[in-house]
Amino acid sequence: MSAPAPATATADGLQAGRRIEEVLDRLAATGDRQTHEAAEELVRVLMEFYGAGLARIVERLTALAPGADPLAALLEDELTTSLLTLHDLHPEDVHTRIARALESLPEAELAGYDEDDGTLRLRTAPDTGCGCGSTAEDTLRRIEDVVAAFAPEVTSVELAPAAPAPPLLQITTRPPAPARVP
Repeated sequence: MSAPAPATATADGLQAGRRIEEVLDRLAATGDRQTHEAAEELVRVLMEFYGAGLARIVERLTALAPGADPLAALLEDELTTSLLTLHDLHPEDVHTRIARALESLPEAELAGYDEDDGTLRLRTAPDTGCGCGSTAEDTLRRIEDVVAAFAPEVTSVELAPAAPAPPLLQITTRPPAPARVP
């Protein structure tokens, strides 16, 4: 996982920039204005995404305490983690990254992960009746978003409800009053 030599990285960057221009030029030449505009927008959005990632990396690295591990600082951030994973640069395996994602999801507990089909099975916490109005669909979407940032190998998330809590046993301090006979 060593970084390429600076000259190689520069050459690769210039080559990628030229290829983007060539593809955009080919799309413009087709006369399909909508496709060309969509491609240009895609390039702009990707530039924003990578710009945000680079800004986050600089922010996290410049805020490091002396002697702190720079890689650990990057792995604690969802955006930098997703960029490292996207480019196969993340030093942790998928199981470790799933565990890291679940640390930020107290409502979910690992039930299993199938590496063959990418299915992550989770149990949800028992309903606490918090009254917050979130639905199972909201919970699933939130979980999918967090897991996708840490482990894009996960292609689907299945939620199983947690086992119901045992019924509450009422214990009193005095025996029940005797029945009154009329």
